[in-house]
Amino acid sequence: MAINWFPGHMNKARKKISEAMPDIDLVIEVLDARLPFSSTNPLVNELRGDKPTIKVLNKADLADPSTTAAWVSHFSEQAQTQALPMVAEDRKQVKQLIALAKKVGQAQLDKNRAVRVMIMGIPNVGKSTLINALAGRYIARTGNEPAVTKANQMIDLKNGIILSDTPGILWPRFENELSGYRLAASGAVKDTAIEYTDVAMFALDYLRSAYEKELTARFKLKETPENAEQLLNTIAAKRGCLRAGGVVDLHKASEIVLHELRAGKIGRISMETPAMIQVESEEIERQKEEAAAAREAAAKEESRGKRHHSE
Repeated sequence: MAINWFPGHMNKARKKISEAMPDIDLVIEVLDARLPFSSTNPLVNELRGDKPTIKVLNKADLADPSTTAAWVSHFSEQAQTQALPMVAEDRKQVKQLIALAKKVGQAQLDKNRAVRVMIMGIPNVGKSTLINALAGRYIARTGNEPAVTKANQMIDLKNGIILSDTPGILWPRFENELSGYRLAASGAVKDTAIEYTDVAMFALDYLRSAYEKELTARFKLKETPENAEQLLNTIAAKRGCLRAGGVVDLHKASEIVLHELRAGKIGRISMETPAMIQVESEEIERQKEEAAAAREAAAKEESRGKRHHSE
């Protein structure tokens, strides 16, 4: 799915983050627990270098607990990285994050210096909500509209931690096309940049195979239709999504599916697992190798043609 959503301020943000990073002691990357890979911005690893990182798997109450545990294990294998599932609105869990950040930055505290923490994350993963919770007061503007935060902010928590907030950065091109669909389904991409019906059918196709029980219970289905299109039509009929003349309104039905998925009304759903991403990544690499081989073969053929012509 082609999603072209890279506001101009994000290029400026990348430059500012690069300039600020040398003074940072710890990076907190806020991810959506339902799609930890797809909500990981490749720029974070590029810009953070070897800085210690805590990956906050936010909205963990919406994700499948067993899949979240698999992601925590997956991230723990990465150098200088820890993962913490949480809900940004849960004060007890926020205190756990503060304690972990201080533990990681203990060397700075021993020097009577505050731990300088940079918070990063793509739009709409709950970064601003987490910042307000960490600060114990309203500082960062929140909302379900992605790209709300546009300027870097420095926030002294008065507890040994200074936060550097950054705008949510969504990269301009998705190497894994499925990540684009998952992000759109989760609400990380502006709804004006997506085709509702395509995204809803992608989500339904996944739910049919991974969460059939939750899907049938939510939409009161006696049996699961054979494909996503039939499923969407069935949901449209059940929810009364009809236009004049009794025509099924698939757009309205798609809105219902996506809104209920995002709100957790279908159940605790994880959109991807480490094993799924491994398979998808291997397939992407295979396609890259095939494309490179095809380009090389074409170049050789062109070269032979030129030599033959000159003779």
